[in-house]
Amino acid sequence: MRILFLGDVVGRSGRDAVTAELPGLRARLAADLVVLNAENASHGFGLAPDMARAFLEAGADVLTLGNHAWDRKEIIPYIEGEPRLIRPMNYPPGTPGRGATVVEVRGGRRALVMQVMGRLFMEPLDDPFRAAQAELARHSMGANGSVQAVVVDIHAEATSEKLGFGHSFDGMVSLVAGTHTHVPTADHQVLEGGTAYVTDAGMCGDYDSVIGMQKAGASIRFWRKVPAERLAPAEGEATLCGVLVKTDDATGLARQIGAVRLGGRLSQVLPEF
Repeated sequence: MRILFLGDVVGRSGRDAVTAELPGLRARLAADLVVLNAENASHGFGLAPDMARAFLEAGADVLTLGNHAWDRKEIIPYIEGEPRLIRPMNYPPGTPGRGATVVEVRGGRRALVMQVMGRLFMEPLDDPFRAAQAELARHSMGANGSVQAVVVDIHAEATSEKLGFGHSFDGMVSLVAGTHTHVPTADHQVLEGGTAYVTDAGMCGDYDSVIGMQKAGASIRFWRKVPAERLAPAEGEATLCGVLVKTDDATGLARQIGAVRLGGRLSQVLPEF
């Protein structure tokens, strides 16, 4: 299975780039499954239902959220009725929506996509490690399993927590992809047990910015510790950032992982496998 995972979409610049480029990018990379983190799509904070529909129509199979999941209140009724939109599964019981979903891809294959949120320097949610362990216990991966691939979005601040999570579930899932920090890391690799891993997939947004936000307003907050106006997304040309993973359908484990960077200011790279 060929899995395209794209990092946090930030603001209009990121939205426009994704909806314009994803159909062609999906075809060019022959992606069977596309997962997209969309929690910053609405002016940098949250996701609106019309934006979610646009991403799905452009070719995303599953959308993930994060700590800004509920910034747009209208997403609450929408997420209840849209299984392709998930939020971190370690939110407390009773939180709207779901933390995992199974989607069917070409050839009748099935993929489990799940999301957890880290706790270091983040909200003190339930344990993401045990939440993931419990969800994985409900599925088997491989040619004769209930799913042929498993993708996990770990939305977290600390690189150590993401790495600890990746190594903990090495050999049990196809891909562990970090999101939230909006900066693409260069450590994409296939771990010893066969799980593809990247600490942060980066963002789909304008990199002439402070993690997607306009430079002046974001920078001044570090100079003056006083209330400031609300941050606004940068509106220059966006770079689409993420990873492409090729898995073995017999095991569900990864064979290859490569960086994806398209458009905007960053160096351009697309996998050749």
